[in-house]
Amino acid sequence: MQSHKGIKPIGREDRNLNGLDFFLLWSGAAVSLAEIWAGGLLIPLGFLSGLVVVLIGHLVGNTPLALGGIIGTRTGLPTMVNVRPSFGVRGSYFATVLNLVQLIGWTGVMLWIGGKAAEAVWPMPRWGFQAWVLLIGLVTTLWALLGHRFWKWCNRIAVTALIALSGLMTYLVFLEYGWARLVESQPQGGMPFMVGLDLVIAMPISWLPLVCDYSRYARTGQSAFWGTWIGYFIVSSWMYVIGLGAALATSSPTPDSMVLKLMVDMGLVLPAIIIVLFSTFTTTFLDIYSTAVSSLNIWPQFGETRGTVACGILGTALALIFPATAYEGFLLFIGSVFCPLFGIVLMDYFVLHKRHYFEHEEEEYWYLRGINPWAFAAWASGFALYHVFQRTTVLGSSIPSLVMAGVVYLVLMRLSRFGPLTPPLKGS
Repeated sequence: MQSHKGIKPIGREDRNLNGLDFFLLWSGAAVSLAEIWAGGLLIPLGFLSGLVVVLIGHLVGNTPLALGGIIGTRTGLPTMVNVRPSFGVRGSYFATVLNLVQLIGWTGVMLWIGGKAAEAVWPMPRWGFQAWVLLIGLVTTLWALLGHRFWKWCNRIAVTALIALSGLMTYLVFLEYGWARLVESQPQGGMPFMVGLDLVIAMPISWLPLVCDYSRYARTGQSAFWGTWIGYFIVSSWMYVIGLGAALATSSPTPDSMVLKLMVDMGLVLPAIIIVLFSTFTTTFLDIYSTAVSSLNIWPQFGETRGTVACGILGTALALIFPATAYEGFLLFIGSVFCPLFGIVLMDYFVLHKRHYFEHEEEEYWYLRGINPWAFAAWASGFALYHVFQRTTVLGSSIPSLVMAGVVYLVLMRLSRFGPLTPPLKGS
């Protein structure tokens, strides 16, 4: 099987993940204190309206995520390499650099959140928060180094335990705060329905730059699609509802902390610390591993192992130096890049190329000196629309920018004379 600048597609003999494995992989990504916290942002909508937003937002946002995974299953290549056919070989470096920034950033944010939560649940008087960050960073990096053959068994154990403990956590939240009390809570205003929807959609969309890194190990595209879609939909929606309920009941801006405090107050310290640690491991190892894989698109000689270790070290150092709030705004800005970008990638793969990428040795996708200018023009239109809508309307911005960029790209490419297989100019 051909390689693409040193990146070899995953062969059939190495594809050992089935639908259950993808269900557990993306369930593990969704069991996150960050998602409980995000559910608390919907408190102005009240419980019933917030619940509707959570369900619709995940119905809409999960579909591009799972569709993106189909590309990885078909090509056997990671996400950043699959950006080449639409943006060009060198154009894909733009997405890669931004993805590296956001993945290292999110690694630091998740380790910071996990360290703070672990310290609150199980304090270490002599070592404190830093010791928890170092411990969690080390274990998560080792988890990422194990590889896909071990992930399936690690996830089967860890995520099964997390789902059981999350059931206990849910029972305690609604037992303490009362289902009827939450249902009767009224919207407090201040957040339009569509803005709340956008906040929910953004979460599954944020995983799009990573999805092919894992779906390339799927036995079949159908198993990867439905395992990804169902796993993330059920568990992410679940975490949002827990966060929304806890935030409404306590009026706290940090419902994740309130849920853990509730468990500790009831004497359930061990289940609480297991949730903190395992949820950080099963979410953050995806960021660490995908940093290594993404870097291969530009520096294939670096290797997955060195890239994984480098990301683990950088993410841990970031968590020790900066609080999550110091980096959050920039991460959200970087995230806005990927909605229009993957609108283009999905349009290119499913409509223009009709599900055919990298099927011939000569397919290097050079366009104009390795860059497809029409892809960047379409991306710019979607990126601009994202920020205009975010500041001036209540319609949301994630899906409009994704659709806008994809449609503009389709029109420009239909009118264009640039060929994707144009060889590079001499000396370029």
